[in-house]
Amino acid sequence: MDSNVRQTVLVVDDSALNRHMLTDLLRSDYTVLDARDGEQGLALAREHQPDLILLDVVMPGLDGHEVLHRLKADRRTAVIGVIFITGLNSAAEEERGLRGGASDYVVKPFHAAVVRARVALHLQLARQRRMLEQLARVDGLTEIANRRCFDDTLATETARACRSGRGLSVALVDVDFFKQYNDHYGHARGDGVLRQVARTLSSGMRRPADMAARYGGEEFVLLMPETDLAGALLCADRMRHGIELLAIAHAWSDVAPCVTVSVGVMHGSSVDELCGESLLLQADRRLYAAKRAGRNRVVGHD
Repeated sequence: MDSNVRQTVLVVDDSALNRHMLTDLLRSDYTVLDARDGEQGLALAREHQPDLILLDVVMPGLDGHEVLHRLKADRRTAVIGVIFITGLNSAAEEERGLRGGASDYVVKPFHAAVVRARVALHLQLARQRRMLEQLARVDGLTEIANRRCFDDTLATETARACRSGRGLSVALVDVDFFKQYNDHYGHARGDGVLRQVARTLSSGMRRPADMAARYGGEEFVLLMPETDLAGALLCADRMRHGIELLAIAHAWSDVAPCVTVSVGVMHGSSVDELCGESLLLQADRRLYAAKRAGRNRVVGHD
C-alpha cells in the first residue's frame, strides 16, 4: 500500500455539529466522508471501503451497535476498524462495544488531541494490515500474484461468469525442461528465468480483470474473464512467443536453444464448465497434450 495515498475516514453521527467538528479536525490529514444515520453509513462503507469509521452509538433508526454488527457480518466491510464516539460513558457500554467488534471507544465530549492520536494509531494499524494482506497474496520470488490470490480471484470470477453468462478462460503455462535448466545452470539462474517469465506474462495481461499468477514451481496460470477460446488462444500464443523472444539460452532443452513454454488453454461458459476445479483440470490436460506434441506450443482443444 502506497504510504503517500490519503487514507479515508467515515464519520457516522446523527448530529450535524459532531460531524462538522470531526470533519474539521481530520480533513487536513485524511479524506473524510460523513453520514447522518446508520443506513447511509453502511452504504458509504460498502461503496468507499474507508480505512476507519468513527461511529456514534445513539442514533435514530439503526443504532451504532446494529451498524457495527452489520459491518462485521459483511465481508466487504468486516475488517474496517470502528471507533465508537459516544456520550455513553459507563463501563458496561464500553465493554459491550468492544466485545461487539469496535476497535476503540471515545467518550463525548471528546478532546481533539486524543481523537487525532487515536485515529492516527488505528489508521497506522490499518495500513500495516493492508500491507500484510498484499504480501500474503504475492509470490515472494516472482512478485506476481500467488496461488492463494489466484484461487480467491478464480472463485470470484467464476461466480460472476455464471451470473453474466459471458464465460472465462484459463491457461496453464509450464517452462519447458526447467529441471534440466536448474541442474546445469544452477538454481540462482533458474530463479532469474522464473522472474523473467513472470514479468512477460504479467505485462501481457492488458485488461484490469486479467491475471497472471505463479501456480507452483515452474508453472504459471493466466485468468482471462469474458474471453472466448479464440481470444484466449491468441493471448496465450502471444505470451509463448514473447518468452521465446527473451532468448534465454538453454543448451539442455530438446525443443529450442532457448527457454520456451508449453500452454494448455480451457474456456468455460456453462455452469458445469465454470467449476474452478474442472477448468483447471481441463487446462492441465491440454498442457500435457502440448508437451506430448513436442512442447513450445499452445493447445486449446482435446
